[in-house]
Amino acid sequence: MTEPLDPPSDFSKGSGAAAIGARLRRLSERIDRDAARLYQESGEAFEQRWYGVVQLLSRQDALSVGDLSAALGVSHASISQIRDGLAKAGLIAWEVDAKNARLRRLRLTPKGRDLAARLAPLWAALNAAAIELNDEAADALAAIERLEAALAGTSLYDRVRARLD
Repeated sequence: MTEPLDPPSDFSKGSGAAAIGARLRRLSERIDRDAARLYQESGEAFEQRWYGVVQLLSRQDALSVGDLSAALGVSHASISQIRDGLAKAGLIAWEVDAKNARLRRLRLTPKGRDLAARLAPLWAALNAAAIELNDEAADALAAIERLEAALAGTSLYDRVRARLD
């Protein structure tokens, strides 16, 4: 007969720097979960992962998937998934670029613009709360920026390969 396990502990927290990716994912999921609750309570069908794309499209008339990918620092595949969700919800449409027929330019539909206007007060409150959290965490954004810069200098992949070779 085996001994019963102790109550689970926070493995990621106990793993220190080795679990940095897991900790960042956990924070992101927690923030997204809270935002989803707020959207649900507001009665608006909106996903937090759409935020950056909708914000950029509300400031620009039309942008390509590549433009959005570069501006948000995420993969084309991620933007394509977001594009598909926004299109299914009727919030964006796209047209062929006049100068490059291979390029599609995304734009908010009137429904998308209306939704962005309705969500503006919630987004302002989310931004204010984020500023408060960052202040409470002694400028967590600065630490994230340092981490991004360190990874831009030498990727995690290259760091691990150097240790394995």
